Amino acid sequence: MLMAYRPMAVRLSWEGFFVFGKRDGRRDMSEICGYTARKLSDMSESLERLARTFDMEKADAKGLSREDGAAALQMAAALVCDGCERCGMREEGQKEDSYYLYYLLRAFEQKGNVDCADMPRPFREACRRREQFVGHLNRNLGKATMNLSWKNRFLESRDAVISQFRELAVMLEEFSRQMEQAKDVTDKWERSVCRTFLLHHMTIERLLVLEYDGRRREAFLTVKTNHGRCVTSADAARLLGQGMGGRGWSVARDSKSIVGRKAATIRFLEEGVYEVLCGVARKPKDGESVSGDNFTFSREAPGQVVMSLSDGMGSGDAAGEESRRVVELTEQLLAAGYTPRSALKLVNTVLLLTGEEQHPATIDLCCVDLYTGVLEAMKLGAAATFILGEAGVELLRADDVPAGVLTPVEPVLLTRKLWEDDRVVMVSDGVLEALPGDDKEKFLKDYLESIGRRSPQELAELVLEFATACTEGARDDMTVLAAGMWAR
Repeated sequence: MLMAYRPMAVRLSWEGFFVFGKRDGRRDMSEICGYTARKLSDMSESLERLARTFDMEKADAKGLSREDGAAALQMAAALVCDGCERCGMREEGQKEDSYYLYYLLRAFEQKGNVDCADMPRPFREACRRREQFVGHLNRNLGKATMNLSWKNRFLESRDAVISQFRELAVMLEEFSRQMEQAKDVTDKWERSVCRTFLLHHMTIERLLVLEYDGRRREAFLTVKTNHGRCVTSADAARLLGQGMGGRGWSVARDSKSIVGRKAATIRFLEEGVYEVLCGVARKPKDGESVSGDNFTFSREAPGQVVMSLSDGMGSGDAAGEESRRVVELTEQLLAAGYTPRSALKLVNTVLLLTGEEQHPATIDLCCVDLYTGVLEAMKLGAAATFILGEAGVELLRADDVPAGVLTPVEPVLLTRKLWEDDRVVMVSDGVLEALPGDDKEKFLKDYLESIGRRSPQELAELVLEFATACTEGARDDMTVLAAGMWAR
């Protein structure tokens, strides 16, 4: 009797949910997605318009202008000449096409000062206070150069801010387009998912399943437990996978970790087709206790694995702190939704604007899409990346300056398709510099081809041992980051 009653109770509960289900709530969530997409698009357009407003006036202040030179001459004449007109330098500074003024400015920029020999012959022959005049002229030109330096710094910062406005506008527009194109596939899975949860004494009050690009799915469940039990969100993700009969699901990092009696909305992300495991081996420079290299292996970005390696300038604590900042900032930006290109450009901007000194650090970034297996590698001054596949070892290289040195800077994007059992090896400059010969990259490539594909940790350790064996002592920080690709 009991066995006959319980399935009926389950069926009635399910039918009651479906009849009085929260379709209106799901429709509300879909409408919110559309509204959010429109607002993001409006924000993107506003940022682009703001960037154009700042960018309307393009000022070129790379060198001293004619006005700077004329002002310096006039000031020196006012302090020294005292009404004397014998040499004609006061009038020379007022001419529109003064050759001498142009010559003096170029001489000052090349040498950092003006000598009496650089002055016009009438001045050298007629002026009785040549040294005083030239001294005041140099001081005035020095002040003008200092002002020019600050002006260039301001313009550089302004251009960096304009660039970031545009990058943020692109990111918002891309996210808006993604939300608009998201396909609501809730109806396809609603019955089976709700039934699975109900069989495990959990009730789904609202359900929304979105599909992006026909491959990546995201689910929002407003769920609670029955009979006062508590269930981990990880167990709920497993039940979601059973109800949808597909790949595994994971709980988004910004969601609750426990499902209790009180209904709460939890976001779940479908896991990709591939899995990536990572290994690392590192050695600081001889005489240093701290490595100037830093790395990260992160899953913060949905459906992506991010590996980054940064080599700070020099070695020791200062270089380590700089590379750590670069790695952490890059990871945070990628987790926030920035594209790799936008993230690296923003990191470069931040390093440029941190103060008077430049803070160069290389950035080597690899993002693997777990749904497609596509690798996007982006580099700023970093060493080559090695990909071990069926066809051998391939090099991904990009000759560029480190981050925090020049602006504008455009990271080099390199894209490759990875297959199951492929390996990716990233190294810092210290590893390559330890190798013999002129073509160090080919030397390491030949070694990787000789050892074949190992586990990521073993591969990283073997590469580091090989590099240290090729030199007497570590002359620079050495870091090897290795990753392997597997199908789930």
